[in-house]
Amino acid sequence: MYNYCNTLNHNLKRGILKFSEKISKNFSRPEFKFVSQMMYGILSSQSCMLSEISRKLEEKTSVKKIIDRLSRNLKEFDKGNELFENYLKAVKSEINDKTILIVDGSDITKDYTTKMECIATVRDGSTGEYKLGYHTLGITALTPEKKMPIPVYSRIYSQAEQGYVSEDEETINGLKFLSSHFNKNNIRAFDRGYDNNRYYEYLIKNEEKFVIRAKKNRDVIYNGKRINVLELAHKFKGKYSLKFKKKNGINADCKITIIPIRLVCRPKDDLNLVVCYGFGKEPMLIITNLQSTDKRLGVAVVKVYLMRWRIEEYYRFKKQQFGYENLRVRSLNSIRNLDLLLTITMGYIGVISEKSDERATVMQIIEYSKRIYGANKFVFYAIADGLFAVLSKCKQGISDMLTKKPKSMQLSLFDDVDFGWC
Repeated sequence: MYNYCNTLNHNLKRGILKFSEKISKNFSRPEFKFVSQMMYGILSSQSCMLSEISRKLEEKTSVKKIIDRLSRNLKEFDKGNELFENYLKAVKSEINDKTILIVDGSDITKDYTTKMECIATVRDGSTGEYKLGYHTLGITALTPEKKMPIPVYSRIYSQAEQGYVSEDEETINGLKFLSSHFNKNNIRAFDRGYDNNRYYEYLIKNEEKFVIRAKKNRDVIYNGKRINVLELAHKFKGKYSLKFKKKNGINADCKITIIPIRLVCRPKDDLNLVVCYGFGKEPMLIITNLQSTDKRLGVAVVKVYLMRWRIEEYYRFKKQQFGYENLRVRSLNSIRNLDLLLTITMGYIGVISEKSDERATVMQIIEYSKRIYGANKFVFYAIADGLFAVLSKCKQGISDMLTKKPKSMQLSLFDDVDFGWC
């Protein structure tokens, strides 16, 4: 058992190094080492704290000197855009024309600090209270089979920083990033907070497919007349049925209808209002530019929107599993670089999760996580716990493999995969 664990540990490290090498293409050797050590440290410590990451590197140097080195590198690293571009190329195999892109914002709250650069007041999404912290914008792409969220955009911003315009402007910048990297046919999914004329204008103008949950106070044009969207929805009882299991495990029998509308801000563009009864007293209202003669379009739109919950699970995992809000670096550039490296690490886990039923080694990793009731459909937790369980058994970090290219005495089980093992 020990020998097997030792071999698995070695192959996991090699997989991390191969992935790091791929996303660090054309970087200097010190920059490649920094990216590799941060990824390994985050996975083996399940933490964003540099002290925990430094301890897991298991170097002969004192922990204080390792912390100082990582802190300095985080502050001075200026190849974030290039690193993320390489990362997107590395995960492109999990993205196709049917991939759904989910856009959502979140926040980082820091209750007891005033020394972090450009920290400002934000609304805590979990409590509704206003606290010190930063805004975040995240976009994830769902994998083809398992619908696992792979992050494709992440941005931390503050209204206190120089050059800040507005939250809308930050979102538009995120949408422009999607436009430059993804097909127009990739459906963009949004929650109610993005029911904004400016976003409609951008998406329709660029002919990008979208699904946006509408606010109940929005007016639309129906049969040439202006009418409140909720009032319009109550005129229809629901023509099609969809059985769906809610997050709390309760089955919902939904009734869905689709209504042709136009927006007041875009009176010449044909859109559809999808009305779904079954998720509360009031119907769920979704506006989309998806068009089809197929009667099942309304059901398909609701299914696409419900997949948006994946990004909420993604944010929850990011905060709970890796202590995302417990970061202790002060400069805004360090915070953004730490977020970038954590985002890339989670993308790595996302790619692994897509193969959870196909590759024996991924199954072994899940087995090492020792789940009481088996792995949940959202297997990120099981994968992360399994990686932690295996990597924590090793008394050596990743530095010995960075010093010289590792030589294997046997053919690895994972040599046929781009990332070395996943």
